[in-house]
Amino acid sequence: MDRNTLGMTMHRRRLLSGSGAALASMTWPVRAAETVPGTDITGRLARYMVAAREAPLPPEVMTACKHRILDTFGAMLSGARMRPGTMAAGYVRGQGGVAQCSVVGTDLRTSAINAALANAMCAHADETDDFEPVTKAHPGSATVPAALGYDLCCRLLMALGPDLVRGSHRSAEGTSSTFGALGAASSLARLDEQRTRFALSYAAQQVSGLWSWVKDEDHIEKAFDFAGMGARNGVTAVSMVEAGLTGVADVLDGTHNLFIAPSSAPKPEAMVADLGRRFYVAETAIKTYSVGYPIQSPLDAVLTLRTEHGLSAEDVRHVRVSLPTDAIGIVGHSAMPDVSCQHLVALALVRGGVSFADSHDATLMQDPAIRAVRDRIELVGDPALMMPEAPRSARVALTLSDGRTVEHMTKYPPGTKENPLSTERVSAKVRDLIVPVIGAGKADDLIGRLNALETVADIRTLSPLLTA
Repeated sequence: MDRNTLGMTMHRRRLLSGSGAALASMTWPVRAAETVPGTDITGRLARYMVAAREAPLPPEVMTACKHRILDTFGAMLSGARMRPGTMAAGYVRGQGGVAQCSVVGTDLRTSAINAALANAMCAHADETDDFEPVTKAHPGSATVPAALGYDLCCRLLMALGPDLVRGSHRSAEGTSSTFGALGAASSLARLDEQRTRFALSYAAQQVSGLWSWVKDEDHIEKAFDFAGMGARNGVTAVSMVEAGLTGVADVLDGTHNLFIAPSSAPKPEAMVADLGRRFYVAETAIKTYSVGYPIQSPLDAVLTLRTEHGLSAEDVRHVRVSLPTDAIGIVGHSAMPDVSCQHLVALALVRGGVSFADSHDATLMQDPAIRAVRDRIELVGDPALMMPEAPRSARVALTLSDGRTVEHMTKYPPGTKENPLSTERVSAKVRDLIVPVIGAGKADDLIGRLNALETVADIRTLSPLLTA
């Protein structure tokens, strides 16, 4: 974007001369460097980022990019009316700053760094944004508000080992988000190799995040931890280097490098493996429902059973929901409706679906009909579901009033790379999110333009569509 929109422009420089360039920068698809494995990771990555500016994307990856951009715009606009988003906007309004960029859903223009922070917090104001199942990163919410970028977010966690990061009490999501924002921002700012190296170092110094976010019941700090912090940090790194600040040129290789600090057994080569051949933007999962990701499969399973067997809530005596063991602490008995598995499964059984409005309506947690079903739901952790190839699967078994038991397992919920959503389904989801914010006319216009983003000659034409 430019400095009139989403914090996607650095100080004194247009980051985006055309939307085709932005899409091309999403995953940097150029020929992989041929260098001895394990050496000069910083240089190989920096050179690749520089060379990729003019490289085209394969058609299927272009479509994946547009889907994730559209999905994240939906998350930002809907999040702009939620408490984490309104509080973030209020915070940056109080900070002032040069009027470089806009905050979605408001009349506010502020500095690129502040706008990136606020827009990213809007994007993760709840559980609407995308999710990468293997690393469990949330790339879109941090990278789209910063600069339309993706790959480094997931690659950093693959190099560190996401389980090793979490084993050190760090948040894998917070650790990765800074690099996601930094990656495309530096490319779009047209930094040369040396300044890209410096930007990588400024980003590395800001990599942080603790796993304490699981205790945030308001989803406000979590919006900062997962998205706002990383977007701010990535834009900060690039803007500092643009201003002429110098830095360390080998932060991924030196004696005290980024890989060995947060991980006990890093695999640095994973940071650059298959560059130009593997595109993480096509591997993240777009959520069908605006709820915590571990709940996507249970909802798909229970609604499948409800439809296949013509059931109503009154037909169900008992519900057993089996999840991977590492999901229980995230979505079990949460005080927030959109991350409470039992509440949402009960809601789905009672209403036959889960809309954005219903999944965020805290009053429904006290609805007698929904509470009665929720009391019949048993949530269990199943080690057999800890499958690396399908880390967020679920099995739902319904015991019916007539004594029968029906069961369904969802291994890959809709929206995963194995079970992708069509453009029409992504558009329908986003329309449900943004019509209450900007109205039907603007929503349809924005969705249409984002679905044809490579044909948009001037990205500034989107700016009027981002406020009511």
